Amino acid sequence: MAIRFNPAVSLSREPLRVALLGLGEAGAAFGADLVAAGAVTAGWDPEPSRSVSGLRRAASSHDAVAGAELVLSLNAGTVAVAVAEAAAPALSPGCLYADLNTSGVGVKRQVAATVGAAGAAFADVALLAPVPGRGVRTPSLASGDGAERYGATLRSFGAEVGVVGPEPGAAAARKLLRSVFMKGLAAAVLESLAAAEAAGAADWLRAEIVSTLRDGDESLVDRLVHGSAQHAARRVAEMEAAAELLRELGTPPLVAEAAAEILRGLLLS
Repeated sequence: MAIRFNPAVSLSREPLRVALLGLGEAGAAFGADLVAAGAVTAGWDPEPSRSVSGLRRAASSHDAVAGAELVLSLNAGTVAVAVAEAAAPALSPGCLYADLNTSGVGVKRQVAATVGAAGAAFADVALLAPVPGRGVRTPSLASGDGAERYGATLRSFGAEVGVVGPEPGAAAARKLLRSVFMKGLAAAVLESLAAAEAAGAADWLRAEIVSTLRDGDESLVDRLVHGSAQHAARRVAEMEAAAELLRELGTPPLVAEAAAEILRGLLLS
């Protein structure tokens, strides 16, 4: 279902001037929503085929950011600093530069320093959900000297933005900490299902995983944390046996062996 905006509610009296640096999947989704909301939106992407209906396709990053009140960088962490360096000379004094790329804390600090030297405020933005289907309303965390301003602006479009402090990199750090859990969980699911497929028990294990996740609450987290410490010795032996089984089934026990190593560490603490 398409997201509908009321420009009279979501924008100030003068339409917000926004620049998008990156028009891939995320940038295009943000761009479409901003255009629908009545924002004066320009976008730039090195891939010439990328565009958004109603968005002014800028000739360069300089062209895109010139005169913008809000600049949204939606590229990749690997190019975030280079994109900021290329755009910085054309940033308007006092504009807000928001880096929405997933990257390390050090990268966020470099971007903040680069745009700060050009007189722009900075928001380190960590997107907390997939952008497709959510667009500009994708929930996020923000930090940096421009975080409060970013939060107020994006909330006017219906987004959930949690501000976590003035330090660039604070939002990125929280997302990466969350990623240890989310991507670690994904790795555990993938490894266990691969082994279960080889053992002819994939349907059963999938149902077990779904049931555990569906019924999970705070007590499950407590059981995982405190139970691991209390029963570390027994669980080390259990995971060593699990790793041996996975090797027999032809599945590399990367997660199983890592779990055993973490449990061994609990024995020493």
